[in-house]
This record gives sequence, C-alpha cells and structure tokens, in this order.
Amino acid sequence: MSPVFVRVLPFALYIVLLALEGALADWAPGVDARWLYPLKAGLVALALVVFWRHYAELRTWGLSFANLALSVAVGLIVLVLWVKLDAGWMLIGDPGAGYDPRDSAGRIDWMLVAFRIAGAALVVPLMEELFWRSFLQRWVQQADFLALDPARVGVKALLIASALFAVEHLQWFAGLIAGLAYGWLYIRTRTLWAPIIAHAVTNGGLGAYVVATGQWSFW
Repeated sequence: MSPVFVRVLPFALYIVLLALEGALADWAPGVDARWLYPLKAGLVALALVVFWRHYAELRTWGLSFANLALSVAVGLIVLVLWVKLDAGWMLIGDPGAGYDPRDSAGRIDWMLVAFRIAGAALVVPLMEELFWRSFLQRWVQQADFLALDPARVGVKALLIASALFAVEHLQWFAGLIAGLAYGWLYIRTRTLWAPIIAHAVTNGGLGAYVVATGQWSFW
C-alpha cells in the first residue's frame, strides 16, 4: 500500500468530516452537530488502526527520558502561547462560539467533554503528526520521504510544512509557532513520538484550560 496514501487518508477523512460538521447546521438545523466530533474522531482512529502496520516510524519508541521531558516542555510552551496569541490579526476569520458542550440550561455535558478531549489529545496528534511531520515535512525535502532521516530535513521544508499547518487553524499565528516547534522537535529527536507527545500535551492541556475557564472559542 502506498506510504503516501496511508498517511494522507486519515487526515483527509478528518478534514472532510470537519467540513460536514460545519455544514450540518445549515443542512439539518435540528441535529446536534456536536455529536459529529466523536464520530469524526472514531472514524479517524479506525483508519489509524487499520493502517497501523504501515507506520514504520511508530514501531519503536526511541525516545529517551531527556527527549520525553523536552517534548512535554515544548507541548506546554505551545499551550501557553496558544491561549495568548489570539489577537485579531492572528486569526483567520471570526472565532465564533467554538465547541460548547453545555446544554440549554448551561450544564456541561461531560460525555461531550470526554469525547472532545480524548479525540484532541489521543487521535489528532497521531493523525496530524503522521501527515504534517512524517510525510509532508520530509516529502518537501525528498520525494522518497521514508528513506529520509528526520535530522536531514532542511529549513525550507520545515518552513513550508509549518506554514501550511498554520493555515489549517483559525489561530494561524499560534499554529505557525506550533508547527515550527513540533517540526523542530522531530528533526532534533529523529523520532515521530516526540512531536506526537508534545502535540498531545498541548491539546490535552488546552482542553483542560477551556473547560476550566469556559473559553469555548479555543475549541
């Protein structure tokens, strides 16, 4: 099976379902679109499981304690920057209401919260790092990307992949910083588990921050 296909399909599936989630309010106004998130995360997780044997970069851990600590630190730094870098010029469009898990009485639906945080912290980092860092960042450097040692990724490839990662997010500037941080981490540690861990820490921490502060627009 094509190494490009197995790394692109989960990401493409996520994007298609994201677009569907956004359009559902217009197509079926009586349907609670928030429950599409568990479906979206579940289908992407299923795709990752089906293709797991093709992800050679994930078969070994290869992450020392020092690099694990570095990954956690990078994830926390990106988290702090993410909630700070939200000025108007740093956004693409209107942030809107975000993913609000409250009912009409203002009570939080903790099942929605659990699905949201689990998807963001466990599924999304795997799916996105396989696409953005393992595939795209290396492919920009070299067409035969699987044969490329992550340490040999150059500045041009890092910048291009990070810029594209940025425009995927509403907070494009924070996304650019995150893309550069995760991409640098991949180059430095030479293992995809490092940016996956950092990304998971950022997303998991952001979920906790959003629930604690009620700033749903960050979701």
